[in-house]
Amino acid sequence: MRVGLLGLGRIGAFHAATIAAHPLVDELIVADPVRTSPYGWPGDPFESDAVVIATPTTTHAELIVKACALGIPALCEKPVAGTVDETVKVLEARAGNRVHVGFQRRFDPGYAAAARAVRDGELGELHRVHLITADPAPPPAAYIPQSGGIFRDCHVHDFDVLRWVTGREVVSVHALGANRGAAFFAEAGDVDTSAALLTLDDGTLATLQGSRYNGGGYDVRMELAGTRRTQAVGLGPRAPLHTTEGLPEPDDPWPDFVTRFSTAYRDEIDCFLRDGRGLCSIEDALEALYVAEAADLSLRESRTVEVAEVRR
Repeated sequence: MRVGLLGLGRIGAFHAATIAAHPLVDELIVADPVRTSPYGWPGDPFESDAVVIATPTTTHAELIVKACALGIPALCEKPVAGTVDETVKVLEARAGNRVHVGFQRRFDPGYAAAARAVRDGELGELHRVHLITADPAPPPAAYIPQSGGIFRDCHVHDFDVLRWVTGREVVSVHALGANRGAAFFAEAGDVDTSAALLTLDDGTLATLQGSRYNGGGYDVRMELAGTRRTQAVGLGPRAPLHTTEGLPEPDDPWPDFVTRFSTAYRDEIDCFLRDGRGLCSIEDALEALYVAEAADLSLRESRTVEVAEVRR
């Protein structure tokens, strides 16, 4: 098939190499106003059998709608759009077209194993979940004002994988935040350190932690505690953790999200190019965004927020 790729930033460049090497792809058309790629040829990416969108967030909605109007299957990096209203409009414009959203953790072997363990009852009755997403260094200052804030930009991945692994919905959020680093976070109305307590629809409690200043490395983990056993995701030899019990020190800690989830990104692209089964839908992306909206509102108003409050 012929595949179009829009955007050659960090993740777009990674996708270019993956798509070009895929056995089902005969031709890759790339489009970026400032960057080039050794993979594929410049041209109109919409003159293709499928498109992958890895452009800035502000362009996502327009490009998805264009793909839908042309009847071209699309995989777009999260988010669908910057706001709930825009996301709903894209959903309404989909018109039956195949559109998927890039929440790559669904294709990580550890998270997939955790989802199976919950589904098969291996953990017993689930009582508690803990999630961590911590970046080793903050993004550029210019990015923060347009990021949507730490809960929409960063923790929306946690919210999606929490729903996907547990099979439950988040009904309420109480979020906290702090600024411990550069002033540009506070100047943009954002925080660089985050925490939240989430209640699921069956009463299970989930806790969340995040940071833009995790100097030890890129740290993404999940812990699920049930009545039979506790299972953790992300505790491999590259997890940036140092213990006081004499356990082995981390071997080459994860430096960034692309390296940590490289296998998941490749498997996600493979799934999209084949049949799309298991990929995140716009509906699921919207549900994760609702949780992020509730978390952001909770942070700003210093109270527990029901997710139902922010639903359109």
